[in-house]
Amino acid sequence: MYPKELRSKIAKGEFTRPTAGECPGYIQMNMVALPREYAKRFEAFAKENSKAIPVLEIIQEGHFSKVLAPGADILNEIPKYNILKDGVVVETVTDITPYYNLDLVFFLIGCSFSFETALIENGMPLRHVDQQKNVAMYRTNIALKPVEGFAGEMVVSMRPIKKEKVADACVVTSHFPRMHGSPIQVGYPEMIGIRDVSKPDYGDAIEIKADEIPLFWPCGVTPQNVITAMKLPFAITHAPGHMFVTDKKDSEYYE
Repeated sequence: MYPKELRSKIAKGEFTRPTAGECPGYIQMNMVALPREYAKRFEAFAKENSKAIPVLEIIQEGHFSKVLAPGADILNEIPKYNILKDGVVVETVTDITPYYNLDLVFFLIGCSFSFETALIENGMPLRHVDQQKNVAMYRTNIALKPVEGFAGEMVVSMRPIKKEKVADACVVTSHFPRMHGSPIQVGYPEMIGIRDVSKPDYGDAIEIKADEIPLFWPCGVTPQNVITAMKLPFAITHAPGHMFVTDKKDSEYYE
């Protein structure tokens, strides 16, 4: 499927699962929507923590993408959304039209799903893609640089990579800095506060075989972790793993 076809299925409620492996070669985005009073501070916070929160498009006074997928509706073209009140997920929905008002500002944030095609094409198959699972994601003890009240810890995604391919994975993903770039940790989850790698905080548990090493990349679920810690009165995010699939090719963001 092309992204526009997939987004059409999503808008009709015909596709509600994680988007890993969908529309190979096209970039995918995390989404955060905040009331305007928090938007500028969040934008500054994201700039100071751009490896975890690389903002590629901001949508104000409307709900249609103009840069990454012109004309796409942010309200119903993401498979699932989390509604947060006082930092708590109170509902997961497939359409946020009932929650929309002109006060909301949408941030589209680079996602590591965007470099997965490059990993696969360079001989690194990904188990969660092959098994049609969500990627495994974990809260960590990696502190983010605080900005004007926004603070918290990073969330990471994990992919098991064959030992002999670890260096290749680091090099390949380093060429996608606006999609989180190279891993932030290789092989030692306990060093970043992950006690049990078999029990992710978000997504699905993914087997790590004896000849593999777990690699951890910054993850766009980080803002949701921050919003939860801060107990913001209201926010909307994509549900982890359920991304906004854009019309932009990953090759356009290869550096």
